[in-house]
Amino acid sequence: MIQSMTGFGKATLQLPTKKITVEVKSLNSKGLDLNVRMPSVYREMELGLRNQIAAALERGKIDFSIFIESTAEQTSTKVNVPIVKAYIAQLRKVYADADETELMKMAVRMPDTMKVEREEIDENEWAQIKNVIDESLSNILSFRRDEGESLEKEFQLRINNIRQFMNEALALDPERVQNIKDRLQTAIDELKVNVDENRFEQELIYYLEKLDITEEKVRLTNHLDYFLETIKGTEANGRKLGFITQEMGREINTMGSKSNHAQMQKLVVMMKDELEKIKEQVLNVL
Repeated sequence: MIQSMTGFGKATLQLPTKKITVEVKSLNSKGLDLNVRMPSVYREMELGLRNQIAAALERGKIDFSIFIESTAEQTSTKVNVPIVKAYIAQLRKVYADADETELMKMAVRMPDTMKVEREEIDENEWAQIKNVIDESLSNILSFRRDEGESLEKEFQLRINNIRQFMNEALALDPERVQNIKDRLQTAIDELKVNVDENRFEQELIYYLEKLDITEEKVRLTNHLDYFLETIKGTEANGRKLGFITQEMGREINTMGSKSNHAQMQKLVVMMKDELEKIKEQVLNVL
């Protein structure tokens, strides 16, 4: 079954002092375009995480984010007391008449008055976060499969429409051939010249063979069948589907150039319209 490259996955983890939220978003792309945002404390885990995401999602423009929301009263940011005291002492020499409150307000605005205590990765905590990451990736894969089901139904509808229009065009073929014969005979009659009937038949057969669309019908039918077979495959196949649609387009264009019949050309235009809709959606297939 095909998968869409479009998807979204989210999972959360509530720890005693913080809430962890993992989000994964994916859009279509020719290759893997991965953007990872995560707190600096977990930065050393980024390489392994990138490999995990790439293996799971394969292709697409992917935004992966880990958010931390502190739920504890304490914070890792502390006032650098010695620095603040030193600033107050210096400011008192400049602003001798200022009271302590004013000096304090000025001091805390100065550089290095706040310090952040570096956190170390807690292995147990990271193990729990990995479970949440796995859950978010599972969610986006589920989303992609659901989107893939919708795409598959859309493809089947469009392929069936192309097949129907093709059969309707082929049903007009006897009328088209007769029209060609009549036009040529009328042109000869208007010239009022004697024509070798055997030679005329040979030339007519040669001309009709040039306009015959049987081969295009056979090849297009094979492409339509191969497209439906491919969307049932188990591997990522968006690129292959793109190649098949190119081949379908060639056969439909050739039919159009050979048809030489107003109603057949109208049906060819309708086939092209269905094919364009398929091409637009193929860009979303993994």
